Amino acid sequence: MSDFSTNAAPPAFDALAEAIRNRRSVYGHISGLRMERFAPGEAWSILPYRPVFVGDSDTGVIHGGVVTAMLDESCGMAVQLALDGNSAIATLDLRIDYQKPATPGLDIKAHAVCFRVTRSIAFVRATAYQDEESDPVATATACFMIGANRTNMLTDRPAFAGAPPPLEAPDDDATGLFAASPFARCLGIRVAGDDTLVMPFSQQIIGNPVLPAIHGGMTGAFLETAAIVTVMRELGVSAPPKPIGLTINYLRSGRALDSIASASIVKQGRRIVAFEARAWQDDATKPHATAFGHFMLRPTPGQEHD
Repeated sequence: MSDFSTNAAPPAFDALAEAIRNRRSVYGHISGLRMERFAPGEAWSILPYRPVFVGDSDTGVIHGGVVTAMLDESCGMAVQLALDGNSAIATLDLRIDYQKPATPGLDIKAHAVCFRVTRSIAFVRATAYQDEESDPVATATACFMIGANRTNMLTDRPAFAGAPPPLEAPDDDATGLFAASPFARCLGIRVAGDDTLVMPFSQQIIGNPVLPAIHGGMTGAFLETAAIVTVMRELGVSAPPKPIGLTINYLRSGRALDSIASASIVKQGRRIVAFEARAWQDDATKPHATAFGHFMLRPTPGQEHD
């Protein structure tokens, strides 16, 4: 049962699924993510490969934030397929465990299952993969708030039709911090003078277009990028670390404002680094999201591989 009631009659399930397919987040549409199959409380989706999704041009590996955003959106689809489609939902927390890097050039698929719904909270798990679901790229667990605001997905959100517009990574000079990260450049992330990062608000990072609010996956990508930059800067390493796991807590909606993020190293081992990060907008004492996670440092020449 939702905290937000409506007088609209619940649609037939196939009509609900079609509404979810066409009335999702702005970023979800622009990214090309689409729902391929559905069942009550379950969604199967696919994200076609795009060069702009690359996080490290030297390896061709997809940015972890792309996977985070796909799993967040796919989990949201599963929640809506477990409800009547009228209630607005919002991610409360999202944990991503990266199992292996996505193979460059291949599409990514996801299967999300909403396995429990209470009056106010929905619980979801999801798997991202390329060939077989039994060989995942990443897995996720998430909690969503039901009745998060007074918008109605079926009546308030615009329907998307046609091919999505292109996602582009603006040119950067060869010495720019994100010269080798097309996805970070696509989001417009830049370094501020106080070693914080800034992600400017833009239409392509919107989740709920009615509020509007920033997509939770985009906030996750921003926090992960801030942590990568901090680890590389503080440890003096040249190669981006490999993400192992990331837990994001969403404290409030990201509004139509630029976001600012900072990160710090919590603990450093020989190969593993624990970090925390936070993002805020107009008040640093009121973050709209925080994150905690672990990276694996890439071996330096002459160092043994795990």
